Amino acid sequence: MYTLYLLNFRSITMMFDGWVCAFLLVLSWSVEVIDASAGDADPRYRVCVTQCQQTGCVGQRCFPNCKFSSDGELFDRPWYMQQGPLYIQWKKWDCQCDCRYYCMVDREKERESQNLGPVKYHGKWPFRRLYGMQEPASVAFSALNLAMHFHGWVSFFILIYYKLPLKDGKKAYYEYAGLWHVYGFLSLNSWFWSGVFHSRDVDLTEKLDYSSAVVLLGYSLILAILRTFSVRDEATRVMVAAPLIAFVTTHVMYINFYLLDYGWNMVVCIVMAVGQLSMWAVWAGFSKHPSRWKLWFVVFSGGLAMLLEIYDFPPYLGLFDAHAIWHATTIPLTYIWWSFIRDDAVFRTSNLVKKAK
Repeated sequence: MYTLYLLNFRSITMMFDGWVCAFLLVLSWSVEVIDASAGDADPRYRVCVTQCQQTGCVGQRCFPNCKFSSDGELFDRPWYMQQGPLYIQWKKWDCQCDCRYYCMVDREKERESQNLGPVKYHGKWPFRRLYGMQEPASVAFSALNLAMHFHGWVSFFILIYYKLPLKDGKKAYYEYAGLWHVYGFLSLNSWFWSGVFHSRDVDLTEKLDYSSAVVLLGYSLILAILRTFSVRDEATRVMVAAPLIAFVTTHVMYINFYLLDYGWNMVVCIVMAVGQLSMWAVWAGFSKHPSRWKLWFVVFSGGLAMLLEIYDFPPYLGLFDAHAIWHATTIPLTYIWWSFIRDDAVFRTSNLVKKAK
C-alpha cells in the first residue's frame, strides 16, 4: 500500500512539474513581448493620434473633451475631473483615450478591408466599447464571479452558524471557518477591482486589480498549506503564514510604489497558483475526503482554463477574447469550489462532534 501511494505521489508530482515547466516556458516568451504592440507602432495609427490631439477630431468625429487653450495647446483633463455626476463621468473618456480608440477603430477597418487580422494597441486587443466600458465581457464575467463568491460565502456562513452544531452554542467546531471567511472577503475584493479595471484601464485601477489578485493568491496559498497539512495550532499557523505574508506585502509595495513589472508579477502569480493547485491535488489523492472529486475537478479544470491565458486570441465581435472566456470558465468552478468548502465543514464537524461525545 505504501508503494502504491509513493507511485501515485510521484506521478502527480511529475505531472505538475510538467505544468510548471510549460507555464515558465510560455512565460519566458510572454515577458519579452508583453510591451510590444504592432498596433501602436503602426505609422498610420501614430499619425492619426497626433492629428487628433492637434485638432480634436478623427475624420468627421470631434470630441468635446479635446479642449485647447488660447495659444492652441491641448488642455486635456482626466475623465474624473470632467463636469457632471461620477456615474456620468465614468462613461466619458479624456481626449487622449478618445483619439486612441477611434484611430484604432478606423485603422482596424482599413486592415479588415485588406484581409489583415486585428493587432494589439498599447498591449490590448481592439475591444468595442459598450456603455463606456473598455472590456464589457470581462466586466460582466467579473461581476458574475463576484456574485458567485458572495453566494458561496453567505451559504457557508449560514451552514456554519445556523445548520451545524456549535461549541457551547457560540463557536464553530470547524477549525478553518475563520480562514474561509477571510478568503471570501478577499475574493469579493479581488473580483470587484477586476470588474473596475476592465471597465476603465487607468494606472490606479490597474494597480488595485493586480494588488488584490496577488493578495488573494498569496492568502489562498497560505490556506492551502494550513488545510492540506492540517495545521490547527495557532502558533504554528502564524509561523507558516508570516514569511508568505511578508513576501506578498513586499511584492505589493514593489509593484505599487517602485515598478509595475508585468513579467515579475506574472512569475509570482503563476508560482503561487501552481503551488496551491499542486498541494490540493496531491492532498485529494491521499485523503479519504468524501468530496475529493470536487477538488480534482476544480484543480484540473482550472489548469485547463489557464491555457486560455497562454493561447491568446483577438476578441470575437470585439467583446470575447481569451481572457474574458477565462473569466467565464471560473464562474461554475467557483460554485463547485464553495460546494467543496461546505462539504469540508460538514465532514470535519461531524468527525469532531463524534470525538466530543
